[in-house]
Amino acid sequence: MCRLFIGANSQLWESQTRSIRMDGMVTSVRLETMFWTVLEEIAAKDDMNVPQLLHQLYNESIDEGHDLGNFTSFLRVCCLRYIDLQLKGLLAPRGQENLLSTEEILTMEAQLRQTNTARITVPDRQH
Repeated sequence: MCRLFIGANSQLWESQTRSIRMDGMVTSVRLETMFWTVLEEIAAKDDMNVPQLLHQLYNESIDEGHDLGNFTSFLRVCCLRYIDLQLKGLLAPRGQENLLSTEEILTMEAQLRQTNTARITVPDRQH
């Protein structure tokens, strides 16, 4: 399995730094090429460019009370989550409409977490 990753195009993990203006300040974000590609796809799906997407993600995260001490880690997780949701069939590929709304996806995930937590925290003890 490792060969699948080792033999991939090494440009995928080369870092790129992009300068982005957010709230009147210029900041730099350094991510691997593959993450920039996924962010471009996410942005295009919402009819935005990458700087607009990052600005919106940042502002909405702050509004929700999230600590974004490591914004680049947050962006990497956003990319992985986007791909994971696509693989699970919850997000349609670019150019197609999603079958479920954002709220429906979040509700379904919350219900699944509750079910998994209940399974983990309530052990089956038969004597």
